[in-house]
Amino acid sequence: MSVTLRFCGAARTVTGSCFLFETSSSRVIVDCGLFQGPKTLKALNYGAFPFRPSQVDAVLLTHAHIDHSGLLPKLVREGFRGRIFATRGTIDLCSFMLPDAGSIQESEVVTLNRRNAARGRPTVTPIYTQADAVASLAYFRPVEYEAWVDVATSVRARYWNAGHLLGSASIEIEFIEKGSDATPLRVLASGDIGPDAKLLQPSPQAPAGFDYVISEATYGDTDRPPVTAQARRHRLAAEVLDASKAGGALIIPAFAVERTQELIADLVDLMETKEVAPAPIFLDSPLAIRATEVFRQHSSSLETGIDLSRLLNSSYLRFTESVDESKSISRLTGFHIVIAASGMCEAGRIRHHLKRWLWNANATVLLVGFQAKGTLGRFLRDGARSVRIQGDEIKVAARIRYIDEYSGHADAPELSRWISSRRPIERGIFLIHGEEPAIDGLFERLAERTVPEAKIFRPVLDDVYELTTNVPTPVDVSHRRRLAPEAVVNLDWHNEMSKLVLDMNDRLDAVADDRARALIIRRLRRALDAND
Repeated sequence: MSVTLRFCGAARTVTGSCFLFETSSSRVIVDCGLFQGPKTLKALNYGAFPFRPSQVDAVLLTHAHIDHSGLLPKLVREGFRGRIFATRGTIDLCSFMLPDAGSIQESEVVTLNRRNAARGRPTVTPIYTQADAVASLAYFRPVEYEAWVDVATSVRARYWNAGHLLGSASIEIEFIEKGSDATPLRVLASGDIGPDAKLLQPSPQAPAGFDYVISEATYGDTDRPPVTAQARRHRLAAEVLDASKAGGALIIPAFAVERTQELIADLVDLMETKEVAPAPIFLDSPLAIRATEVFRQHSSSLETGIDLSRLLNSSYLRFTESVDESKSISRLTGFHIVIAASGMCEAGRIRHHLKRWLWNANATVLLVGFQAKGTLGRFLRDGARSVRIQGDEIKVAARIRYIDEYSGHADAPELSRWISSRRPIERGIFLIHGEEPAIDGLFERLAERTVPEAKIFRPVLDDVYELTTNVPTPVDVSHRRRLAPEAVVNLDWHNEMSKLVLDMNDRLDAVADDRARALIIRRLRRALDAND
């Protein structure tokens, strides 16, 4: 029996997770996520899938984050009629995360088309609508951890808690040749692996002894200092105290699911224990508000040493669900805390708060999670002096701070230990869900010490491997690639253009007089004319 694996996303990038397994009788995909970051990558969300959705028998969903689940409504809309297997926690989260994603896409397309019309550009349609997302929920089927389930002809799967997010899983998959005594081909897809000191989740779990392991590498080049719950709260307390002394707002872009709930729990705890002065905490995200309710419902099953339900009901916490309530926050002065999605500053209400405060030297922006290349959050973390938000240029005068203690991902040593515990790994390891430096860093850490270098593979987008050979055999797909490999790993021309415009404006502002500005403009025009 032939088994091939195609990397349809999250290959040399951290978004768009999607992996297609094909046999003579079945097609199964693990995850179906949204691409984020540079426009070249995001354009893939609008294009055709690299497979026919109607021919896919099943989806195995590792967890609810949009970069893993966000294209499921499109998959269903374009003909998928199989089953989407997921844990109950994942289904509960997707039940509002996917409709929310559809609603955001609809509203953002309205705004974009208004600008396109003014500029004489063609209009666009959303990737999918809220109604498409609601329709996709009918195809979800719950699974229990550590219980085998038949997912397609000659394919079965078993879910293991990945310690990353409520309901998150690593998925063990067996491909069984019917009528044969041959040993099943065994594959483990890691999903996203949680760190050792996760506040609300247990340590990641999975068995050992596989033919292949597909492992995430988000922080594959990062060694974090040891993190404890107490050290994490102390670090957060220090940032809150510094922000309060500055006197402006503390703006925290946060992933709506779990990261937000962890932050709320620690912020409220710090205020109740008087480690920081009490201040209003505005949770300005309808998605995060609904996620918080799911966490309340599941609080008894989460691994915490705290009364999570009590902290999430604190009087310090203020929910702003409506648009009018959200707008009212912008009228506040003095110190207050605003938590809003998205965590990479790419969508949602966080952009309005950044427009309101980024230019103010008294404000603080605290980044608390991974910032993918090409996102607004990454530009802020990398020290951009100006950014463009919804077409407007905003000077960055606020204090930009970053802490990694709330990351939902294992770092390089933790990933290495997790992979080591899966041995023996007979045929190969695929490193995915990471940018090139992270994947290369984990490769170097694993090579020879954990597995032979020849068994570690670093696929690029749309690579296909035959898995039933002694080592994975690449299949020629040069005629089927959606993007050249370099287009996946590098910033695209849209990013470079935005940076050029911002740098040009900075240079023009910095020179002494109009004569010097005119000289710069003439030089730019000569450069443009030289390329005609």
